[in-house]
Amino acid sequence: MRVQLPYRGPFTHAPLWGALGAHTVSGLERHDPDGTHTRVVSGPHGPALVSVVVRPGYVEAHLTPADPGDVEAVTAAVRRWLDLDADPLPIDTALSRHPQLAPLVALRPGLRRLGSVDGFETAVLTVLGQQVSLAAARTFGSRLVSAYGRPVHDGFLAFPEPETLAALSPEQLRSTLGLTGARARTVLALAEAASDGLRLGADTDPAEFRAGLLALPGIGPWTTDYLTVRVLADPDAFTPDDLVLKRALGVRTGRQAAELAESWRPWRAYALFHLWTDEAY
Repeated sequence: MRVQLPYRGPFTHAPLWGALGAHTVSGLERHDPDGTHTRVVSGPHGPALVSVVVRPGYVEAHLTPADPGDVEAVTAAVRRWLDLDADPLPIDTALSRHPQLAPLVALRPGLRRLGSVDGFETAVLTVLGQQVSLAAARTFGSRLVSAYGRPVHDGFLAFPEPETLAALSPEQLRSTLGLTGARARTVLALAEAASDGLRLGADTDPAEFRAGLLALPGIGPWTTDYLTVRVLADPDAFTPDDLVLKRALGVRTGRQAAELAESWRPWRAYALFHLWTDEAY
């Protein structure tokens, strides 16, 4: 099924698509040279396979849902993931008032935030990426999906359900993925909590979301802040202790970063992506 997902311009999509390519988890996703990104997206009746590519004025999406009735829910998830409901004009206007951000906004008008199609998936992949290179994080994610994912279509695999991972032992997960023991225990704690009702959806209350994550071993403030940015899609979410952010701002502490960013409200998440993108390029 082909669906057109309109967006408000401008839309500097290259950084967003670059992030999709850089974080592609083999088996779960594929990023093609022509700019098409394909991945598994959960639907009410099961996983769907979705391919997206940017066209003038809209994102073209090809959907293979588990059930025809899932189309609305899957397209809504894709819109959140790619931040297609953003109105860039007020965001760019507000951020352009700040000298450090104005040239970045002028260079990349309509920059979008990278969201999430599934909070549990994003949380697990973020934990797997802690204190390792991006290439190592992709490898861990691919091993996880290959070992415990469910077949969908055309060789793609759905991300493992929390209950599937919660049934494993730390030693099973450690040896299969090549993780440290501490990292394996964090993934299992996250899976067990999600199986027991920890809410990680986009509609979760922010205070509940943060408290639930911070209660888990191996998940600290940075991970929680980052997941708030990605999963909850809060336009004002922020990661003050992020190392790349502090380097970009020329500050030493998260408190200094937070103080500098206070005047960027209520668009701190977009400022964050502008600064991250500028450092990456």
